[in-house]
Amino acid sequence: MITRRSVMTAAAIATAARTAQAAKEWHPRLGALGPFTEANVEFARQEGFNSMVLSATPKTTLDAAAVNDALVEKVRTTVQMAGIKVSALQVSENHIDPDPARRARANDYFAKAIELAGRLGVPYVGTSSGKDTGKPFAKQVDEIVRVYNEKYFPVCQKHNVRILWEPYPLGANLATSPVGFDALFKGFGNSTYVGLQYDPSHLVWQMMDPIQTARDFVDKIFDVHLKDTEIRWPLVRRGGITPVDGARWWRYRLPGLGSIDWAAFFTVLQDAGYEGAMNIEHEDPLYGSPSRPGPDFTEEFKTGFRMAHRYLRQYVPV
Repeated sequence: MITRRSVMTAAAIATAARTAQAAKEWHPRLGALGPFTEANVEFARQEGFNSMVLSATPKTTLDAAAVNDALVEKVRTTVQMAGIKVSALQVSENHIDPDPARRARANDYFAKAIELAGRLGVPYVGTSSGKDTGKPFAKQVDEIVRVYNEKYFPVCQKHNVRILWEPYPLGANLATSPVGFDALFKGFGNSTYVGLQYDPSHLVWQMMDPIQTARDFVDKIFDVHLKDTEIRWPLVRRGGITPVDGARWWRYRLPGLGSIDWAAFFTVLQDAGYEGAMNIEHEDPLYGSPSRPGPDFTEEFKTGFRMAHRYLRQYVPV
């Protein structure tokens, strides 16, 4: 006998079944950061990664001032055959260096790096914002905006590349905190040529909340570095943040070995529909960093990537 209860029950079961069918696993791209070598790309392929960030600072294997057409084609072919997409080039420069000669060199090199990204089909260049400690904060922001508009954005437009700031606090960078993000994004208005290469580890040792910061700026996040930070609380409790003999009271670790709540962080990204790249930036001193000779990854260094990948599989299915 058909009753109202049986009809409602059947409808609820059908709705639940449709929801289950519609549900999908979260599949952003997952990879590693490092220098371009055929061996490193092959390791990434064997490990099951489908993304990489490639170093492109001067004197690396992708020195933007020295690359030729043959190398560009080699990189394109190597990553394509490995099934890997390069999400970003990583370039460290001070875009508003107070020394005119150094600034000119930095601006010239970075423009070449943007062009290289375009030639490789890479959508982003990760960097610091630039910094000049001899000027007040607001004037530094104004100078960054002026330099980017004059030197970089015409090249970005030509090659369809966006500049992303990594919140690295020890470099030439104002984009290290919500205060810096707000000021820079306000200065650039609605520019489509800037965004964030978000690395939660840098917020942790600055005593900021990496989860809330990600939530507040998630619409500006276009690339992600996966790295953890361990706060060594026994040292902090006895010596503070300026301990005796400069003892290191914090250190970078592989994801899962530090203080970050990765489940909460990934939930922020997943809620926002983020399906871009997330690349492990391995700087864990217990697994071969920063002493690796390079450019090929050492076996100890590879172990660190494998450890991180094993941990991350619970959140990012292969």
